[in-house]
Amino acid sequence: MEQQDLSYTVTTAKDFEAAVKAVEEAAATQGMKVQHVHDVQVTLRSNGYASDPLKIIEICNARYAHEVLAKDILISLMMPCKINVYVRDGKTYISALRPTLLAQFFPHAELKEVANQVDAKIRAIVDAAR
Repeated sequence: MEQQDLSYTVTTAKDFEAAVKAVEEAAATQGMKVQHVHDVQVTLRSNGYASDPLKIIEICNARYAHEVLAKDILISLMMPCKINVYVRDGKTYISALRPTLLAQFFPHAELKEVANQVDAKIRAIVDAAR
């Protein structure tokens, strides 16, 4: 599996916090709700580990979630969708796990169409937040 199949990643000229806010705002315009934001840097620092900024933004759309969970409850293992904002080597990145992976991990559930729809929304969020 190639990297582009796994994730959709862009660099942004925005600083870290502005990129996080842009992802949250773009998610709302795509009909996705932010479920939780994990501040990995804070978590690691609180345990004595140095880390560059990293936030994992979990987003979901109830209609899509209901549709895929009706096909196989184990799809919940890969939910909700995640978009990460992180800093590496002084650059800020926005990266999303590709929802199209669901169809590959759960071929019996016939998820290609819905996975492609959600993937388009996720890529639109990343592009808008760029």
